[in-house]
Amino acid sequence: MVNVLVIGSGGREHALSWKLSQSSKVDKVFTAPGNGGTENNIPIDINDLNALVEFAQKNNCFTIVGPEAPLAAGIVDKFTQMNLKIFGPSQKAAQLESSKIWAKNFMKRNGIQTARFEIFDDPKKAVEYVKSLDYNVVVKADGLASGKGVIVCNNADEAIAAINTILVKKTFGDAGNRIIVEERIDGIEASYIALCDGMIAIPMASSQDHKRIFDDDKGPNTGGMGAYSPTPVIDDALAEKIQNKIINKTIQSLKNEGIVFKGFLYAGVMIRDNEPYVLEYNARMGDPECQPITMRMDFDLYDYFVASVDGTLSMMPKITWKNQSAVCIVLASEGYPESYPQNEEITGFDLIPKNAMVFHAGTKKQDGKILSNGGRVLGVTALGDTLASAISNAYLAAEKISWPHKYYRKDIGKKGLSYL
Repeated sequence: MVNVLVIGSGGREHALSWKLSQSSKVDKVFTAPGNGGTENNIPIDINDLNALVEFAQKNNCFTIVGPEAPLAAGIVDKFTQMNLKIFGPSQKAAQLESSKIWAKNFMKRNGIQTARFEIFDDPKKAVEYVKSLDYNVVVKADGLASGKGVIVCNNADEAIAAINTILVKKTFGDAGNRIIVEERIDGIEASYIALCDGMIAIPMASSQDHKRIFDDDKGPNTGGMGAYSPTPVIDDALAEKIQNKIINKTIQSLKNEGIVFKGFLYAGVMIRDNEPYVLEYNARMGDPECQPITMRMDFDLYDYFVASVDGTLSMMPKITWKNQSAVCIVLASEGYPESYPQNEEITGFDLIPKNAMVFHAGTKKQDGKILSNGGRVLGVTALGDTLASAISNAYLAAEKISWPHKYYRKDIGKKGLSYL
């Protein structure tokens, strides 16, 4: 039996620790720092790499990294140097996410389909460039900005405002020292996530995230307001295309450049005329996509994490999924992604039906009560025999939970229904 340490405090980490605790090979699952829903919380900050190393050593832990910041800081390299087993990509491999500019140049030199782009650190030049274009653009901060550093523009004025937000006002701090201005590709967006061991990549179930704060994909981008799996947007033929043209090509191109990618490789893709374009890479499981995906897993996730670290995925049995749909609805604090109230008591957990699971994100436990402690607070996730029934089950469960400033989208999964 082995102990597991899950690093992070979001809904993704609660879902991973929940799934890993079901493994017959796992003794205890610790979460650092965890949240109001996770068990065995360890009060260590995700960026305190030395303290995390020390804890993993003392407690004989196999470690799993949830969020991007410690990956970008080189946590995997540090653990590996200490002969500690850790699941996730090295600092060099994590550049796919930690620098959008590095990732765009990587795609360009390796012929991986993505939108045409230019890079700027001078706002004047960026504005001149935008004015010269006859198509709409997306403006992106180079570095990590919790999923919020991407501004989709409908015209040149919005693009100029976005350039000022990032380069002049420094809304995202140093993450916005440089920007990408890229062509806006209009199509259908989907999340394609694969489990990699440096040699091969096994696709996870397909999913679709809902990034905007308001219904009908209106308003600013967030970390994600809900997701469902599988998505009919990606049929078998398209999945094969994404796997070969994007995932396998990425793993191989990295290898050619001397970088071994182990962990979750996430491609945010836009599908236009049945061709996939990479919008962005993440070097970890998506949040909230992780929640419906883990609900559908019909295999021991711990075994596959070990195989990823050991480079033995090709020897593992084929993974299987529950023949059901899963939908996750994010319950957020009203005001997110801007400012929002915190420390409000949340009730209704005892009313959740058996086919649903409430994954905690921005919550904390205090005096036996669960309080809101972030923008995205909970991820109410339910299974159903069809997408429509999973949506209905998830919303029924979401309605049972209450606190004064609860907010959620009412149309999660609707895009998928229009495809069926």
